[in-house]
Amino acid sequence: MSMSDEKRPTPAGSPPASKDKEVPSMRWMRRIKKMFSFFFTIFIVSLIGAAGFLVYLRSQTLPVTKMLQTSQMYDAQGELIDTFYSGQNRQVVTLKDISPYLIKATLAVEDQHFYDHFGVDVKAVARAAVVNVQAMAKVQGAGTITQQLARNLYLNHDRTWSRKIKETVYAIQMEMQLSKDEILANYLNQIYYGHSTYGIETASELFFGKHASELTLAESAMIAGVPKGPRYYSPYYDLTNAMDRQKVVLQTMVRSGYITQQAADAAAKEKLTIQPLTKKKPAVAPYFRDYVRMLATDKLGIPEEQLDEGGIKIFTTLDMNAQKIAEDVMAKQLAGKPDIQAALVAIDPRTGAIKAMVGGRDYADNQFNRATSNTRQPGSSFKPFVYMVALQNGYTPATLVKSEPTVFTYDQGRQTYTPRNFNDQYANANIDMRQAISKSDNIYAVHTIIDVGPDKVIDLAHKLGITSPMKPLPSLALGAFPVSPLEMASAFGTIANQGVRNETTAIERIEDANGKILFEAKPRSENVLDPAVAYVMTNLMESVFEEGGTGNRVASTIKRPIAGKTGTTDTDAWLVGFTPELATAVWVGYDKDRAISSVESHLASPIFAEFTEQSLEAIPPKLFPIPDGVASVYIDPASGKLSNEDCPNSRMEAFLAGTEPTTYCTGKPAKEVQEGGKKGTPKGQNDSWWKDLKRWWNS
Repeated sequence: MSMSDEKRPTPAGSPPASKDKEVPSMRWMRRIKKMFSFFFTIFIVSLIGAAGFLVYLRSQTLPVTKMLQTSQMYDAQGELIDTFYSGQNRQVVTLKDISPYLIKATLAVEDQHFYDHFGVDVKAVARAAVVNVQAMAKVQGAGTITQQLARNLYLNHDRTWSRKIKETVYAIQMEMQLSKDEILANYLNQIYYGHSTYGIETASELFFGKHASELTLAESAMIAGVPKGPRYYSPYYDLTNAMDRQKVVLQTMVRSGYITQQAADAAAKEKLTIQPLTKKKPAVAPYFRDYVRMLATDKLGIPEEQLDEGGIKIFTTLDMNAQKIAEDVMAKQLAGKPDIQAALVAIDPRTGAIKAMVGGRDYADNQFNRATSNTRQPGSSFKPFVYMVALQNGYTPATLVKSEPTVFTYDQGRQTYTPRNFNDQYANANIDMRQAISKSDNIYAVHTIIDVGPDKVIDLAHKLGITSPMKPLPSLALGAFPVSPLEMASAFGTIANQGVRNETTAIERIEDANGKILFEAKPRSENVLDPAVAYVMTNLMESVFEEGGTGNRVASTIKRPIAGKTGTTDTDAWLVGFTPELATAVWVGYDKDRAISSVESHLASPIFAEFTEQSLEAIPPKLFPIPDGVASVYIDPASGKLSNEDCPNSRMEAFLAGTEPTTYCTGKPAKEVQEGGKKGTPKGQNDSWWKDLKRWWNS
């Protein structure tokens, strides 16, 4: 045996061979301990970092955003007139105003574990990752409702990792700062359902014509299936796809434990009544809507942006029934008469509330609001303002003025004015104020304004509601200075209300999206005219619709006491009048100073008469109340004196108390009258007020 084969001696101090073999295992143990310590440290640091990050997120406010909402305008009865929105048609509702079926259907198909995760569904992410890897394509998503809301509110829809990371961060932040119900409510109000419709309330109205709170299980399943692909699952695009998707939603609800299979089967068989998808109907009262919008922004300071996107509610004074009647009557009367325009404004004189407004014959063709434009001359419809000043300054209904061609001088004799009657027709005799009003005599009107002073007329017109500029000239009596139909309706409404002017009102109140009142109308009310003067003028203007009056052609249409005044210029036709409940101004003419024909000049009267009668059809006729300070006597029109049995053409006339005539038409005193008879009333004299009442009742 060689030396190499012999066992070599162990050097002194060396460890035994068995210990030599243990060295590698101990070395590995030490490495494992170090690795464990390292990873544990990393874990702790990460945990601390994550906690710090969450605390940081919790302390940070979410990005500034707002949910665009559709603003709405309502009539006096709370019925929707129209909506305002810019880009997104949406109505925000609370979670309690949404059908539980819709909530469960949405959770089932969008995020079954919504109430369990913290904004990111880890299990769903893992599950989607496995499915996508197996399919080698993205066939399943894992976005939660919170993530979808974060994306819709703060981000775009780009398919990038940076967007996905931001979406996740925002989702976690939202979960830390909002409750689950708040997130779900925001999501259901934010989500897109196709057809420019956002939010469940608007979608419910679109598809089924009902509020979201009223949706059935079948309807809820149908709507909940649309957001996955509005172009594919909307019943308007493909009803078969929509029905198939509805069944998928129902079965998903069954698997999620929200409903039973029996309920799902019954819902799948339910016949749904889907509203027809039509273009937006022409707005009701579009001119009034524009007027309200102008008031809200220019007068009340509501920002345009809030009006279009803030979900505010505007409650107006409009009467939808009266508005529709106005639009229908105008369309009927203007049919077959191209190019001619018209405007109508109706006001409740007792409150100043605008009940109807039409600014033209076709809003789609021309949006110019003639009802509020002060560019047209009122003509003779302005004369009542002149005569009321006259009544306050010595004139009475029996005051006589000769109607004949006359050259008037004014400005201390330096200037002249020569008015003409329509078709140069003159009585060539003395006429009283009633005749002057009923036949619209211009000579009487100019004589009166020069006598009492045009400055006083302007002052009274302003008190009654005319705000347009006027000049103290004789032509003022003939309505030479432009005014708006709105001003005329307001001023005549003051006469109808016995001299009490109520500020014209179109908006009752405005609320923001949360129901907070931003504006509430408190219209001013002021007594600007002696009630007795207002009544006497009203009584005089009733004759406009009687035989021989300029409004007589529509007398058969009118079935109630009514007062008014016509007005005609070369380019304008007016009728402004009132009952105790409604004051209305109607204008007819062309936009470009084109003369109107004699036939066209009569169009304002039937529009006025038909609108007034139809609007007040449900209201019994009422006599104008007679205030204190009025004396009614029978007079002889030819002399203006009290009548007796020798004056066969006598009529009842109303005077301001103390201004009625005191002498008779003949030298003889009146015979005794029956007890309770009026002063100057011959026994057996026909009682015109009773005949008038019977005519109104029987017509």
